[in-house]
Amino acid sequence: MWSWFGGSAAQKRKDAPKNAILMLREQLDMLQKREKHLENLMEEQDAIARKNVTSNKAAAKNALRRKKVHEKNLEQTTAQIVQLEQQIYSIEAANINQETLKAMEAAGAAMAKIHGSMTLDTVDQTMYVVSDTLREQHQLSTEIAQAITSTNLVDQPDEADLEEELEGLEQEAMDERMLNTGTVPVADQLNRLPPAANGESKPLSLPLYYETLLTYMQQSNPNLRPKRKTRKQNWRSYVRKWP
Repeated sequence: MWSWFGGSAAQKRKDAPKNAILMLREQLDMLQKREKHLENLMEEQDAIARKNVTSNKAAAKNALRRKKVHEKNLEQTTAQIVQLEQQIYSIEAANINQETLKAMEAAGAAMAKIHGSMTLDTVDQTMYVVSDTLREQHQLSTEIAQAITSTNLVDQPDEADLEEELEGLEQEAMDERMLNTGTVPVADQLNRLPPAANGESKPLSLPLYYETLLTYMQQSNPNLRPKRKTRKQNWRSYVRKWP
């Protein structure tokens, strides 16, 4: 039944090169054996001719005649061997070329099948979709990063509260320095000044008042260092620095 659809004929065509090569190799093997046999016969007749060359010239001549016949047959056999070898090589090369061509045809069909659904338009559309998706992902990543960096995870305190607390700490530090150094307020130092001759408090001149204030400022803030200037310039510069 398979032969009805040409299956048997196709198989025979496929096996034809192999069968031809097998037949040629069998014939080549037989000719090579014949070649070896003829060479042996020639050696035998040559030995007979050499043996009878002096004692029996007729026998020696007949041996040489037979040797010539074997030599001619050997030449024909050698020529046939060469022809068979060439035919075997040609069939093998043709078979290899045919198999190579079939493989290339199969590869071409596979490539055509792979690229059958691919056109320039589909490739361009695919690349556009891919690039658009990558661009959207990049924008999303950028927005997420900006949202994370701009969002305050902890509520920031009020600046007014910070300033008020800082002033309280400065006042506590000043009070602690006054307790440690034993200084007294400016008003107390002013009260300790000697009274006037008539028993009334003598009003302080402006330089003396600022001198007293300067002494208190130096005791309260050790970082203040007087410069080599006049007394009037000293108390004015400290007054500008005092907070």
